[in-house]
Amino acid sequence: MASKLQAVRGMNDLLPAVTPRWHAVEQRLRAVMERHGFAEVRLPLLEPTELFARTIGEVTDIVEKEMYTFLDRNGDSLTLRPEGTAGAVRAGIEHGLFQGQLLRWWYQGPMFRHERPQRGRYRQFHQIGAECFGSPAPELDAELIAMTARFWSELGLGGLRLELNSLGSREARAVYREHLQDYLRGHFDLLDEDSRRRLDSNPLRILDSKNPALSELIAGAPSLPDHLDAASREHFDRLCELLDDLKVTYTVNPRLVRGLDYYGRTVFEWVTDALGAQGTVCAGGRYDALVEQLGGRPTPAIGFALGVERLIELLAVSGIDPVQPRRMWYVVSTPGPCRAQALRLAQDLRAGDDAPTVLVDHAGGNFGKQMQRADKAGADVALILGEEELAEGTVTVRLLRASEPTQRRVPRDAVIATVARLASEEAS
Repeated sequence: MASKLQAVRGMNDLLPAVTPRWHAVEQRLRAVMERHGFAEVRLPLLEPTELFARTIGEVTDIVEKEMYTFLDRNGDSLTLRPEGTAGAVRAGIEHGLFQGQLLRWWYQGPMFRHERPQRGRYRQFHQIGAECFGSPAPELDAELIAMTARFWSELGLGGLRLELNSLGSREARAVYREHLQDYLRGHFDLLDEDSRRRLDSNPLRILDSKNPALSELIAGAPSLPDHLDAASREHFDRLCELLDDLKVTYTVNPRLVRGLDYYGRTVFEWVTDALGAQGTVCAGGRYDALVEQLGGRPTPAIGFALGVERLIELLAVSGIDPVQPRRMWYVVSTPGPCRAQALRLAQDLRAGDDAPTVLVDHAGGNFGKQMQRADKAGADVALILGEEELAEGTVTVRLLRASEPTQRRVPRDAVIATVARLASEEAS
């Protein structure tokens, strides 16, 4: 017997029962970003492996253990994108777009990491992200963070906390790195295997460890904000003032670092306690040196990405359904000429941006069976075409969710107005 075909572990189907929630979230966030002047960019799923090794950092879990990397037929090493920023920077350089103007981009789509699947963490996951190129101003940081705060208010979500920190300049981090390494080496026997591996290559990542056995050790480590350079301190203080003025509540978390090597200065995360260990819903920060690092002209930049799966789950556990009810009409008819007229009626009713969803029954059977299918489909209006209606050029309109049976036979061109009138009478 042939084995049962299944999706790859950690890669999930999104079936019609759930996709309306995804559409609703994507549409609302898209609307917020467009009001802030962001334009959509669509980037390849595959990029040269070198792009991620150079941007994310070779001594990171993503590059070392999690990337889906393979050789194509030409012997080139390609990787399914594990995040979106690197591809956006590559696109801007390749197309010569970093010419001093401010660019505001957003994107959405799947990302891929070979992690152990668990709640809130998948091997194919989806992100919505935004990148701003061309300004080092803390005002831009504040505007971007305030936009993410607008996401939650638009969705009716409460309980998310904004955590904020500054990683300072590269030079300031180098000094801090030495102090941190000295401290950690003095407690080497308490470090886990991953932390010992990172001690020489990427010690700041140890501050991001999720191992609860290291929490006390990390809490006692030297504080990164105490080692900020003057320009970064001024930038961060100004950002905090701006967020206060915009009434965006935040907490300064001196242990907050980002897992990717390209970040500097501002870093932030929106976190929740409602999803267990996978509590980060949205995260981002500044990466002012990355464009130049990849061969472009010096271009300051800041961005973020949010996990769509986690956001959808957070809405569910919060009891929030982002889907707006949509009108659904169901056309039932007798066999023969009425079937063709049913198709024509449905086609006419679907015209226009405000048109309802119109389903035509194709399974046949008597009116009773067709009406049962209309009810099961969730239709609120049935449109009936029988021999009498066909002869008269009329349609019988029946409200299926009315408190009392409501039905009218009307001319075909009066269907929309009749449904609106009957619905208004029912509401009153």
